[in-house]
Amino acid sequence: MIVFLNGKFVPAAEALVPVNDRGFMYGDGLFETTRIAGGRAFRLAQHLERMVRGADYLKIPLPYPPKEIQKFVAQLVEANAMPEAVLRVTLTRGAGERGYTPPATVGQPTLVMTLHPLPPMPADEPMLWSMVTSSYHIPASGAISSFKTTSKILHVFARIEAHERGADEALLLNTNGEVAETAGGNIFWVYQNSICTVPTGRGVLPGITRAVVLEICQAIGLPTSKRVIKPQHLRNAEGVFVTQSVLGIVPVVAFDGEAVAPSPLVDQIATAYNEMLARE
Repeated sequence: MIVFLNGKFVPAAEALVPVNDRGFMYGDGLFETTRIAGGRAFRLAQHLERMVRGADYLKIPLPYPPKEIQKFVAQLVEANAMPEAVLRVTLTRGAGERGYTPPATVGQPTLVMTLHPLPPMPADEPMLWSMVTSSYHIPASGAISSFKTTSKILHVFARIEAHERGADEALLLNTNGEVAETAGGNIFWVYQNSICTVPTGRGVLPGITRAVVLEICQAIGLPTSKRVIKPQHLRNAEGVFVTQSVLGIVPVVAFDGEAVAPSPLVDQIATAYNEMLARE
């Protein structure tokens, strides 16, 4: 496997990051994950736009402009001969001394890009998930939630908890007890034939696939709504699905041990999404 590390393409075994890298020590960084389909990184420009905003907020200089990073991605896909894969882009503040305070002199940030095999997915039918409400809560406000930081311990523990309870995914509430997001994606539900999701600013990461789904709904004439709800109201939904960059649209068939009715609207959105993935 060939990886990209700070401007060079090297074998994975030779891609070494210092032990005092602040991403390793403190989670002081950002990452983006997207799908490689047909040799192309789906919506990479939007992922990099979010990374640029996050880097500006965290005051981490991006070592290359987004257009150049896109070229590096194309070279990485070609070098590994992986036209169907998962791309991860990781940016950290770079190496530094021990302590939370970043060094006064800005050093060289670390930029790593890696490709990974796609997770196993059913060939002729959609992936279906069971979901449980997590006991872990994320902050209901704060700008940090707008960016995909490498500090994801709450989401890691939420996923572990879900698996221990026999579920595929965890629903995370915010500190107000409102539905926020899942451990690995954004949450959508169908209510009175409207496609609903949680507004940003409630602890929700503004996911790229979330934005794509809203775009699809507008294109095919499905009404959308951004609502703040409690988890008990989610149980009354006419359909529930999760969006994420790797798996796309994942219908939820069980929530906290109760069956969730399938919705033809979810199937319609998933079909449009898969067509867009193949086209773009």
